[in-house]
Amino acid sequence: MPRANRYRLPGHVWHITHRCRCQDFLLKFARARRVWRAWLFEARKKFRLCVLDYMVTSNHIHLLVRDRGQGEIAKSMQRLAGENRGQTTVSCPLLIPNCR
Repeated sequence: MPRANRYRLPGHVWHITHRCRCQDFLLKFARARRVWRAWLFEARKKFRLCVLDYMVTSNHIHLLVRDRGQGEIAKSMQRLAGENRGQTTVSCPLLIPNCR
């Protein structure tokens, strides 16, 4: 089934939920959560992502971000998912490959 169209509305606030690959509990350890937070702040600086709030659980994250209309949300989410890192699923907790 195709994904619904996404509408980008500058100035609006978005709640984004992002699951770990295969719904695994890859963020259950403090070290993994620290690494993910570092990636979030890296994306925030690099793409000027306006992060209002975030929450990291053991198998997913919640982000509350404001869209400035410059594609910063999509670029940041790609960065957080590891698509631009060249990392494997073992070292990149949010990369979502084909599950088992």
